[in-house]
Parts: sequence; C-alpha cells; structure tokens
Amino acid sequence: MENHGVIHNMWFNTSTGVKLPYYTTQGIDSWWDNGSLPIWITAQRQGLKTGSIHFPGTKAKYQGEEVNMKLVEPPLFNYSNETLWRQNIDTAMEWFTVNNLDFITLYFGEPDSTGHKYGPESTQRRTMVSQVDRTIGYLRQRIRESGLESNLNLIITSDHGMETVIKSDEIHLRNVENFTFSDIQFELLDYGPNGLLVPKEGKLEHVYSVLKNAHPKLHVYKKEEFPKRFHYANHPRITPLLMYSDPGYVIHGRYKVQFNNGEHGFDNEVTNMKTIFRAVGPAFKQGLVVEPFESVNVYALLCELLGVEPEPHDGSLETTRPMLRSSAPLLAATKLPVMLGIALILRCWGGAY
Repeated sequence: MENHGVIHNMWFNTSTGVKLPYYTTQGIDSWWDNGSLPIWITAQRQGLKTGSIHFPGTKAKYQGEEVNMKLVEPPLFNYSNETLWRQNIDTAMEWFTVNNLDFITLYFGEPDSTGHKYGPESTQRRTMVSQVDRTIGYLRQRIRESGLESNLNLIITSDHGMETVIKSDEIHLRNVENFTFSDIQFELLDYGPNGLLVPKEGKLEHVYSVLKNAHPKLHVYKKEEFPKRFHYANHPRITPLLMYSDPGYVIHGRYKVQFNNGEHGFDNEVTNMKTIFRAVGPAFKQGLVVEPFESVNVYALLCELLGVEPEPHDGSLETTRPMLRSSAPLLAATKLPVMLGIALILRCWGGAY
C-alpha cells in the first residue's frame, strides 16, 4: 500500500477535508493512477487483450489507458444477487470465446457484505458461503461448456479475512481524557480497526501522548514509528498520526456510526485475517497443497502465466513457481487466466493453499 497509494476505501484530501466513498472514486483517475499500473494495462501494452468485471479500479484510466472490456458495478449495488453473478460469469465466457480475450478479472463482493452485517460466524454468512460455493461450481461448469478447460487457468483468491466485532469495552476516542477533536485538523475514523489523524499545528505531541495509552486494545503511532512490517506508513497519503486496534475492536470517533458485526483490516498476522488461494488449469500441478504465502506474490504469478514482463513490484515468482507444472515460459497463445476475486470466501479457515 505504501507503494501504490491505495491506502483506504475512502478517498480523502487532508487539506480540504473532502472524503468520498469507494463508489464515487471509481471514476476519479487521480486516486487510482499513482504511477503503479494494474496488470490489465501491462498485459495490453504487451499485446494481450484484457477484461474486468466489477474488479476494484476497473473504471479508472491509467496513464490515459483503460482495460479493453469492462463492466463497472453501479451505485448501491446488490452484491448478493446470485442471478447476476451467473450472468457475469456468462459474460466472461463470452469475452473469452467470442472476443478472444486473454485475461479477465472477475470480482464478487460476497460473503464480505454479509460477514460485515451479520458477523463471520452467523447463519446468514454460512448461507452466503453456500451461495458462493454454488457459483464456483457454475463457473467451472461454464468453463467446460465453453471448451476452455484445457487451455484456461483459473485462480480463485480474495483480499482479506473477517473477524467478529467485540461490542464490550469499545474504543471511543471522544471519551479519552484530555483528548478533544478541536485539536484535530482532519480525521479518518469509524471504518473499522484503523484511524488516520492530522493534528492542528503544534498539537501533534499532545494528541499523541493522550491517545497512546488511551485503551489497552488501541495502538497509536507517529507515522515514522509505525511498524515496518505493515508496509503502510511510507507514503505521502499517510497522516502524521495513525492507529490500529486489536482483533475484534473497532475505533469509534466523534459518534458511534459503525454497527457492523464483522470487520477486517486487523493485523495481517492474525489467523482470521488470512485469505485463500485456489488454482486449477493446464499450468498448475494437481492436488498440490502449498505453504501459506503473502498475496503480494500473486502478481508475479499472473505475469508468468500471461507471458508478460511485470512492472516493478514487491512480490516474488519464486514463492509460487513450485505450483506450476513447468518452470519454462508458457506459450503466449494459451488463454491465461481468469482471476476470480471473491471477497471473504471461507476465509475463516485461514491459510493459502
């Protein structure tokens, strides 16, 4: 995040105080176009044809370029519509077979939404996981019916886990002794376990000192002291003070406006924050179970599958190379791959396989 600059679901400007939600920022190129290129653009520049369905960043242009074919989720989108899920899968198959695309990213926002609303251990989320499972079955079926099974690689992964929100002993910054929001120029709070603060001139040390030990489950840092392992602080969009909470604890600001029963964004070393990785296709070994690995390594794998030269990145192909049948470069004529990002699918199981 400290390299690509997408550090929050909220678009913000610390000088003007403007905050815009994800849906609004889909068309704001400046938020997405930070010098880092999505794999769609890299692949297109090297002669491939790409598509994206509802994947974050799909609508934006990067250095004036956009993905060849796309579907952008509309405002107030219903993530749980199983009929639409299948329609999007059918669209992806058509793009491969009729439009001869080489790479498609396909995103579903469930069971993330259900996990937020009802909690990861709820009956509602278990029901939604069953719906996701049916959808993966439908995807595999449509790949076979479209005659793509022998030359298409499918990757199923996601971006984070989910933790049950703890409703007792909550973190409320407004109740902290000697802390006042009149000392704050800008804040980004109430969105889970993270907080970004810009104290007014001359107030940084005071705000830091009163918040540092305000709650046993709250961790407050000056930007330059934030733990390096998060790879989060070294970017100009990160504010002078930042904080995170222990698993299950949400940071509340001026008022309590966050009532989710499930949340993510906690320490990525926590088991319930782990995601999944499944892959099937001609490039992959069958029945192989691998050790957990960081998701940042998926990009290099995709570039290898596509036969394209990657942009500068933080991952390593050596982490995922043992999954592949051969270490030799793959034929460019092979259709590679569909990447299916289903937020939160079975993520409470943890690990990467």
